Amino acid sequence: MGPAVAIALVFIGCCSNVVFLELLVKEDPGSGNLITFTQFLFIALEGFIFTSKFGTRKPKIGLYDYFILVVMFFIVSVCNNYAFNFNIPMPLHMIFRAGSLIANMIMGMLILRKRYAAPKIISIIMITAGIVICTLESGKEVKATDPKDVNSDPATDYFWWVVGIILLTVALFMSARMGIYQEVLYTRHGKHPKEALFYTHLMPLPGFLLLYSDIWSHWLRALDSPPLTVLGFTGPSTIIYLVGNMLTQYLCISSVYVLTTECSSLTVTLVVTLRKFLSLLFSIVYFQNEFTLSHWIGTTLVFAGTAIFTELVQRIAGMFAGPDPKKKD
Repeated sequence: MGPAVAIALVFIGCCSNVVFLELLVKEDPGSGNLITFTQFLFIALEGFIFTSKFGTRKPKIGLYDYFILVVMFFIVSVCNNYAFNFNIPMPLHMIFRAGSLIANMIMGMLILRKRYAAPKIISIIMITAGIVICTLESGKEVKATDPKDVNSDPATDYFWWVVGIILLTVALFMSARMGIYQEVLYTRHGKHPKEALFYTHLMPLPGFLLLYSDIWSHWLRALDSPPLTVLGFTGPSTIIYLVGNMLTQYLCISSVYVLTTECSSLTVTLVVTLRKFLSLLFSIVYFQNEFTLSHWIGTTLVFAGTAIFTELVQRIAGMFAGPDPKKKD
């Protein structure tokens, strides 16, 4: 797979995954745990067949190291998807997750004792301000956690919305800590992305037993969803959306892993940033999500701050600049 194909698959897989995710959330806002479980199960089955060769291939990284990584990954995935149970709008969800640089910087300073230059600190302030603006704007009008409950209490709805924001915050910082731990593992054992993808989805599966009742209830609700016909096949709409989300999630994650081996870090950062921005715009336009001037200001701050932090402008300019005249052949 060449770089062009990997980039195309990242856009196709990740952007279409957001579409299926929003269709699922609109159909059943509480289906976060069911969505997470199906994603993990499918990727684990694929990895068991093609990566571990039905369990015959030994892992390059120890299972204890994977266990620590898996606990963090499980918490991040469950918190991100379960936040939808508390009426977190999809645009806010995407903007919030775009602020991962904030968590990475804070965790890097606390754990790795890193120090950052003034431009990077300014960029983090911009990203933080953008997320705060979007969060406060979304908090002005919080809808009922259960749309069918016409007698819901606004104070209660606001409380659960705050719980959703807390879940996203926990996922943000846990994801940053997981990234640091992953760097340590790769430094110690080398990079094995397909293996890591398999074990981080296989080992958490028993943990879903704790969420069995919630997953089962939403599975039954999915089976009772209105019928939908796709490519001549008719089935419950939620099940079809669930299958689409599961397949596109695998395409998204595996393509990003391939991209990291085929392209420079600049290209990966640029592609992921553009993908997030396009997903956000599509969510706003296609699903007619409410997006005020304050949301646009916050979004601009988040993406501009991300561009400054990753030095995208300077690096892109360097890509088109001619050879350095001072540099001798």
